[in-house]
Formats: sequence, structure tokens, C-alpha cells
Amino acid sequence: MYKGTLSSGIAVAMKVLDLANEQVCKRFDTECEVMRNVRHRNLVSVITTCSSDYIRAFVLQYMPNGSLENWLYKEESHLNLLQRVAIMLDVAVAIEYLHHGHVTPIVHCDLKPSNVLLDEDMVAHVGDFGISKILAISKSMEHTETLGTLGYIAPEYGSEGIVSTSSDVYSYGIMLMEVLAKKRPTDEEMYNENLGLRQWITRAFPKTIMDIVDANLFPAEEQITSKSEICIASMIELALDCTNEKPESRITMKDVVKKLNKIKNAFLET
Repeated sequence: MYKGTLSSGIAVAMKVLDLANEQVCKRFDTECEVMRNVRHRNLVSVITTCSSDYIRAFVLQYMPNGSLENWLYKEESHLNLLQRVAIMLDVAVAIEYLHHGHVTPIVHCDLKPSNVLLDEDMVAHVGDFGISKILAISKSMEHTETLGTLGYIAPEYGSEGIVSTSSDVYSYGIMLMEVLAKKRPTDEEMYNENLGLRQWITRAFPKTIMDIVDANLFPAEEQITSKSEICIASMIELALDCTNEKPESRITMKDVVKKLNKIKNAFLET
């Protein structure tokens, strides 16, 4: 990734691919196909592409606040509870659009904090469609040999290569847990206990859930209120609904957006 500036003075990001890697070139073609079909305020905008015998590159909308992953683990600044709710609502709206905004649903296949980028107003944009799948008309799932990131992929995706909109819902639920607890799904603490992130969260929910959420959710001077606790519990419950073992038992992204809007509005009520 590089930062560049157009002749108009607009800052852009340059994503240059490694031509020596055949799989990377295939991902370029996939991403081009997906991005030709989508336009949404919560997706990273592709300004143009470059393709020749010597280069494959995307010129992308520049995101000055970096990735959600950096804000969770690397930056000195911290996200409070309301910021995390707003970011995860932005992500849910983007995925709802991919799943339900077209005749042919698009499955992202690699939802994780590093693929969520934040603009100057801290609005979240989902990016990186290199392994996405455009489902054929009348098909609700497809098989793939390309796996997403360990810890985020749904059980049926990891074991059988089955991708569907439900597999994105699962990844979203894992990411929602991670954003609240500041724990990667491959965290060593859980690995030593032979637990996945869902099992680790379930063990604490609902009685001791406040003991395992990220302490940085609340600035030192801010008091934890009952509204905050209800908001967190509601989001964890939503994440659990997203990560049911069986795909048919998971809720849809339409329902996720509805529930998160209710959670956010209840939290903001005075």
C-alpha cells in the first residue's frame, strides 16, 4: 500500500499487487468484477485500476484514520463504546448492501478488522474483495477452495468450503465480539484453554461479561452506567445470534442492521 496525490490535490491510496503470485493476480480479477457492481458509502471506493504486463494496482479512496485493527491494537488513541457501536453499524450496513442490494448477492468472505477502514469522520468502509464470491442467480451458496482468515471463517466454510451470506454473518459476529472484548479469535489466552472466541464469550455471558470487555471502552473519567451495560449485553447477544453453528440458525444482515440501530438509539436516549 502507498499513499499518493492526484493532480487535483486529492490524496489516494495505491494498492499494488505482487505479480509473481498467481493467486494475487486472480484476486485482482475478482476484486475488479465485484467493484464494477457495487457503489455504497460504507465500501472503500475504487477510483481507477491499472493493469498491464508489469503492474496490477488499485487507486483507492484514502482513509486517513487507518484500519479498525490499528485502533484496537496499535494506536495510542482508543475507541469508546459509542464509536464502536457506530463503526459496527457502518460495517453491517455495508454487508447488508452486498447481500441484499443486488439480484446476485455478494459474499465478502474475509470480514475482519484489518479490512475495515476509517475516513476522516471515523465512518467505516469495508474493503478488500479479493476472495469475494458473487452468487449465481437462484443459488444461495457456492463452494470455494480459497479460505478466509483463520478464526473468522464459519464452520461450514472452513470444513467444506461452503460460502454463503450466512458465512459473512458468522464472520461479522466474531468481529463484533472482538471489537467489544479486544481479543483476537486466535488469542493465546483462549488457545491455552482450548476455547474459541465464541466459547470464551459464552462462558462469561451474561453474568460476568463486564469483566472481559475492553477496559478502554470507558475513559477513566467516565462512569459505567446501566445503559452502557445493557448496550454491551445486547451487542454480545447479537454477536451470539450471528455465530450459531448451523448457517440456517443465524440471523440475516438485514436483522443485524435493525437490531444494531435499536441498540444505538436506546444507548443515546437521555
